[in-house]
Amino acid sequence: MRLFHNVALGLALLGGVAACASVEEPTQASHDPSYMGIETRLLDGDLVAFLVEMSGARTNEDVAEYAKCAAAQYALIRGYGFARHVRTNVANEGGVWRGDAVYTISPALPRGLRTIDAEVVVQNCAETGIPTV
Repeated sequence: MRLFHNVALGLALLGGVAACASVEEPTQASHDPSYMGIETRLLDGDLVAFLVEMSGARTNEDVAEYAKCAAAQYALIRGYGFARHVRTNVANEGGVWRGDAVYTISPALPRGLRTIDAEVVVQNCAETGIPTV
């Protein structure tokens, strides 16, 4: 019983310390993206490259999300419901972020771990204000 009491007391103290810790969250006010364009290149059959450009990105992920939105909309335009991410390269030069992403598009859910449901992604992009093709 004494061991249980010590463990419970330790957990209570640990919770109190965690409650006092300051965690800084990034603010949405500091994020003011400007989406500067999407270029689409059909590479081979169902393999498509998306070149995107933006400013105001916080990280490479913001650029990758922009390319993902473009890929999802492109899949829908072509009559497909799915895409699979192959790769994304991101560069930042003087505050202008450029992404070069490659996706495969398909009518059925493709094999692999990095697949997207185009309708769901396009809807999410619209809700978050990220433009598509």
